[in-house]
Amino acid sequence: MRRVTLFVNGTSYNGKVVAVYGTLADLLSAASTKFGIKAANIYNGKGGLIDDIALIRDDDVLYISEGDSFVDPPNNLESPHEFHSWAHTDWITLNVGGRRFTTTRSTLVKEPESMLAHMFRDKDVWGNKQDEQGAYLIDRSPDYFEPILNYLRHGQLIINDGINLLGVLEEARFFGIERLAEQLEGVIKNSQPPDDHSPISRKEFVRFLLATPTKSELRCQGANLQGVKMLCTNAEGASLIGCNFEDPAGLKANLEGANLKGVDMEGSQMTGINLRVATLKNAKLKNCNLRGATLAGTDLENCDLSGCDLQEANLRGSNVKGAIFEEMLTPLHMSQSVR
Repeated sequence: MRRVTLFVNGTSYNGKVVAVYGTLADLLSAASTKFGIKAANIYNGKGGLIDDIALIRDDDVLYISEGDSFVDPPNNLESPHEFHSWAHTDWITLNVGGRRFTTTRSTLVKEPESMLAHMFRDKDVWGNKQDEQGAYLIDRSPDYFEPILNYLRHGQLIINDGINLLGVLEEARFFGIERLAEQLEGVIKNSQPPDDHSPISRKEFVRFLLATPTKSELRCQGANLQGVKMLCTNAEGASLIGCNFEDPAGLKANLEGANLKGVDMEGSQMTGINLRVATLKNAKLKNCNLRGATLAGTDLENCDLSGCDLQEANLRGSNVKGAIFEEMLTPLHMSQSVR
């Protein structure tokens, strides 16, 4: 992304740093908004008329007019040339949350409407305290500030592993860097699981499970949980409709001792699953494939097992008080349930 400094024709003060994108008309529109004028022409510092956006380079100093001819700006210490001279060479050290960052003033003012630009656009106006080495003190997280500073340096969003995107987003909002905040919002949205019913991986499910508070509702309908190991997991009240626990390689899913009270697993594929001594009180298991499942010692009180396939399933010692066994695909033999 290119950035240029714009001044009204014939002036050398109150410049605006503007991002260059799209067409020349887009830049004129942005200039009109920034200066409150109807921008019509763009000139370079030598009075040359810019008629193609491809002619504009990064950090160019340009002059906007409403159609009038180019007028030389006054040659004084406030000229744009002088501004760029000290801005690029005036190094500043920041102490952000105990970590020091050294950069140029021009980097900090690249987003003209940001808090950092207001802090450091002019010399000697930042009134905050400095540490013993002269670094400006800013009470923010250095981990989240670093991606902000790098974005200002080269215009790219780069975040190291282990850095929370939400933290960087809040930092971008705090400093008023709106374009970066919008970009982060898009990245965060794209990193979220899809809103449709497409399957999620076993790794994703375990991550969601660990991150879900015990009082929150967890829905993982249609998840692909082949051979998952969730011993003693607390998934009370979870929605696991239509999940697949069957591993083609023969690895059996293991939910031994899990708390699955009130869970809805209707239509799930659970051949050979281990639910030994698990609690499935009031669970919905209609039309599930539980062939060869281990349900020994499992609490199935008031559990709806209508339409299930329980062939060769081990229900020895299970609590089936109030359980519903209607429309079973295969008959349930006494040997499967007697100790």
